[in-house]
Amino acid sequence: MSAQSLNVLRRMLLVVLLLSLLGGGAYAIFSFYPYIFAKTINGHILNIERVTAPDAIIASGRDVPPEQLFSIAISIKDRAGEIHTASSEDRQWAVVRVGQCTEAKFFPHPPWNLQKSGTYYGARLLRLYECSSDVAPAPAADAPAAQ
Repeated sequence: MSAQSLNVLRRMLLVVLLLSLLGGGAYAIFSFYPYIFAKTINGHILNIERVTAPDAIIASGRDVPPEQLFSIAISIKDRAGEIHTASSEDRQWAVVRVGQCTEAKFFPHPPWNLQKSGTYYGARLLRLYECSSDVAPAPAADAPAAQ
């Protein structure tokens, strides 16, 4: 092979390698966008609601996919006062109560999903704990007084 042929072959291999890297990078961004741009939220749970009440689904008499049955909407207020909202199908959220504190991972819808761009889904409960307070909670009415 001549030197000119080797140079052409090297350039072709370089172009193929660059295109492969670009294609792989684009695939990774498109496939893993929610995980790459997820954010962790720490704060107080302001509200948590089932999107559809289970009795409404059962009363309809139709088969409902589990993701709709366990769909939950969550709002968390962080320390800066910003309120973050997301939806989730994670059943762990069923035990969470308003007023508790949490650390949660929010996954964004990708910007090319124009109807849902800028919103979050699949909020993952990482940690649930009682918020620390300087004021002791009031005793329950039926609880005996401490001596």
